Amino acid sequence: MTEPRRPPHWLVRLLVTPWLLVMLCWLGVISLAWNLVAVVLYPLLPEARGRAVGQSGVSWVYRIFWASARLGGLLRIDNAALAVLRDEPGGLIIAANHPSLLDALIIIARVPRTVCIMKASLMNNVFLGAGSRLARYIANDSPRQMIRGAVERLKAGDHLVLFPEGTRSPSPTQIHPLLPGITLMAQRAGVPIQTVLIETDSPYASKGWPLWRLPPLPMVFRVRLGERFAPEPGTDHEALRQRLETYFTQELAP
Repeated sequence: MTEPRRPPHWLVRLLVTPWLLVMLCWLGVISLAWNLVAVVLYPLLPEARGRAVGQSGVSWVYRIFWASARLGGLLRIDNAALAVLRDEPGGLIIAANHPSLLDALIIIARVPRTVCIMKASLMNNVFLGAGSRLARYIANDSPRQMIRGAVERLKAGDHLVLFPEGTRSPSPTQIHPLLPGITLMAQRAGVPIQTVLIETDSPYASKGWPLWRLPPLPMVFRVRLGERFAPEPGTDHEALRQRLETYFTQELAP
């Protein structure tokens, strides 16, 4: 019995690549639409209300995008483990490895009550800026102000999404050395660090991979909760950073 003939690889790429570009444009459209709404809401809503609306709005944008990408056959994603964090009381740092540019979108879609640390230049981006300001995201232009702002948001009960490597991971099974800011923030705010492990075999949106370049499909992402680390008052936050780094290294090792 002969196997059915598959279409040639070049034909698959020719048919699927435009669909990937369509999905990226769709993400741009819904992001722009929300940012136009955020421009109007920002001066009208009190800070606390605006922050809650802004965070929920960003979460809904990414949820719509992921649902569209799944229906289009571009990916399979399992981030259901994050659902238990939605109603987590009090401040919390969500610390994840960073294999691709999609990681923040994956987490925020499942955990609406989150703030992020963003590049200062992106705070004026037409697709991200207004929504980020409404959600009270934190700019990274000044390390001292960044840490102070993060501690304030954590004490106010927000969940802070952090990628403690500071840049995308060298591979899905490796990490860069962790930056010290994460444990300093946790210690000053008196909140725990919940580790999140993002597992994928897709190279899409990794370091050096253009967004428009078609990867093997479907892309598969799996997210699981890791160990929770609680800083103790008066302890050395550098020792906690080393524990975190060792934990990520061991958990992600192939």
